[in-house]
Amino acid sequence: MREAIRALLFVVLIAVVGFFAFAWWTGDSLRLTPTHVLEAPTGTSGTVDAAKARERGAAIGERAAEATARVQEATARVHETVNEAALTAKIKAKMALDDSVKSRAIDVTTNGSTVTLSGRVGSMAEHDRAVDLARETAGVTKVTDELTIGRRD
Repeated sequence: MREAIRALLFVVLIAVVGFFAFAWWTGDSLRLTPTHVLEAPTGTSGTVDAAKARERGAAIGERAAEATARVQEATARVHETVNEAALTAKIKAKMALDDSVKSRAIDVTTNGSTVTLSGRVGSMAEHDRAVDLARETAGVTKVTDELTIGRRD
């Protein structure tokens, strides 16, 4: 029984090696997709109305220009939003690292380069430090102070 299995495996091995050798010798690959595709020549039949073609080309160009303008506007809005978020994150990080400011009680909102601070702080010193941290942040041109001083809840 073992000899029959060995003989069968030997025949299968010889067949596989022969298949690969034949494919290599003929230059044929084992790919399922053809490596070369014959392309038919492209042509037109009949006449082409040049004026109509120009009109269609102009209309397509106008639509492409409008789409480009919309993409540029959207990109500008995204860029502005990212910059605002970066300013807010910088200010909140400064407040979180400062021991005299309880940053969790202060809301920071950014609109352009204008920052609005709101919330409740425990003392005038904490208020002044929070406003100073916002003012000294690069990119901030104006700080709107809506902080209230009093006991936090």
